[in-house]
Amino acid sequence: MVPITVVPYDPRWPKQYAEERIRLLHALGAIARRIEHNGSTAVPGLAAKPIIDIQISVDTLLPIDTYRIPLQRLGYAHVPHADDAFCPFFHRPAAWPHTHHVHVVAFGGEEEARTLVFRDYLRVHPGLAREYGVLKAELAQQHSASDAVSREAYAKAKSEFIDRIIRLARAGGYPHFAG
Repeated sequence: MVPITVVPYDPRWPKQYAEERIRLLHALGAIARRIEHNGSTAVPGLAAKPIIDIQISVDTLLPIDTYRIPLQRLGYAHVPHADDAFCPFFHRPAAWPHTHHVHVVAFGGEEEARTLVFRDYLRVHPGLAREYGVLKAELAQQHSASDAVSREAYAKAKSEFIDRIIRLARAGGYPHFAG
């Protein structure tokens, strides 16, 4: 088993996101209402898989080819799954290991808000970010990077923590959507 790799925070991640954001903006134009760095690489000090997560908000998720084709031209592969109804997922390159993940969501929708609330809350609560980093490191040792099923199990194993943080954030008045 090849464990999932969780590494200490890398201060180069924001620059890598910024460079990819420019590529995405050129490819998608007005289709992209909002492009945000999300996920663990977007939280200073948080250990993460070394994959830049990007959330792209669009007016409508259908037809998917509206954004699938431009993303494909940039080297992203769409991964069809049940969540396509609210968050189509893409990764680059097509084969593991990935360097970038793109999650497409409806602008102003619940999935957009959930993701940004989680990110923003961890940014201002470094103790919770450290707790999350420890959890991810523990879970990474229990799951394999070698297959998609195990990587998905790793993601699902974090759900309870993520849901707890979102409840705390919303109780505290979030969303703020700090860029």
